[in-house]
Parts: sequence; C-alpha cells; structure tokens
Amino acid sequence: MPRTKKSGKAGKTGKTDGARKTAKAGAAAAARAATPFASPEPGAVAPVDIGISERDRREIAANLSQFLSDSFTLYLKTHNFHWNVTGPMFNSLHAMFMDQYTEQWNALDETAERIRALGYNAPGSYAEFIRLSSIPEEPGLAEAPDWREMVQQLVAGNEAVCRTARAALTHADDAGDDPTVDLLTQRLQVHEKNAWMLRSLLQ
Repeated sequence: MPRTKKSGKAGKTGKTDGARKTAKAGAAAAARAATPFASPEPGAVAPVDIGISERDRREIAANLSQFLSDSFTLYLKTHNFHWNVTGPMFNSLHAMFMDQYTEQWNALDETAERIRALGYNAPGSYAEFIRLSSIPEEPGLAEAPDWREMVQQLVAGNEAVCRTARAALTHADDAGDDPTVDLLTQRLQVHEKNAWMLRSLLQ
C-alpha cells in the first residue's frame, strides 16, 4: 500500500508549544526578578483562606521576614558579645547577655511559624538575614569591642527591632491579623525593656 504523506503540522505544533512554554518560563522569571527582596515565596500549594486577603498576607509576611532577620541578627550579636565581653563588668554582662540571647533564640520560632501560617516561607539563611536586616552585622575582628561599645550596639539593635516590629504591627492591625499583632506586641515589650536595661548601664 502507498504510504500516507505525513503532515508537518504536528511538528510545527510541537515547536509552537515549546516556544510558548519557553516564553511563559521567561515571563515568570522576569516577574520573580522584579519582586522586592523582602517579598517571601509562597510556601504552600493549597490556597490559604484565613479571612485575610492574599495581598495583606503577603505584605505581613514580608514585614515579619524583616522582623525575623533583625531579631536573628540581634540574637547573634548578643551571643557573640556574651562570649567575648571583658573588663570590670564581665560577670554582670556575661550573665545578662546570656539571658537575653536565650530568650531571643526561643522567640525566633514563633515569628517563623507565623510567616508559615500566613502561607509563605520564612527566611532561613545567613544571606537572607543579611539582605533583609536593618542591623549591621558585627565583623569578626581580632579584638572585640570594649564592654561599653557592646552595650551601645545592643541598645541600638534592640531599638531597631522595636522600629521594625512597630511598622509590621501597624499593617497587621489594619488587616485584622490579631495573632501577628499579639506576637509583635509581646516582642516590643521584651525589646523595649532590654534597651532600657542596657541603656541604664551607660548612664
């Protein structure tokens, strides 16, 4: 029997579909590149419907990501100073810094889990924390700062966390996100008290 001549349409269709997929992938990559650094990535396939709009959830999660980054950077700096403090205030500051970094470490989970509850991934790498934090990281110097500079840096760090928390709290309150408001209110009380107690050492 004579062979039926194959149409070239199938091949052309396959090429067209491939081009469309490539174009879509390129557009998606461009959209991701245009997303602000603070915007978190979706962390769940199933839709989240907790009575807060997707736009508000995304912005609250972005704010909490910045707050988490500030909190982690402050925790790390406090732990660093606990290890490296010297001088006449050693005993008092060594113990004080330990109390503060232990409390801060335990609180990090609550913030990260709140971001997850909103449907987004929490930042979890040093690169992300450095990019998102408003607190400068303490460089690994051969000589650590003296105790007064350590205390000054921790006052500034706790106050920076308070400012970030307040900005995040305002939007969460406007969106009716009571759990986030409660979380940030509790953290404000802790960090305002830390800043006050540390500042008192310098007066």
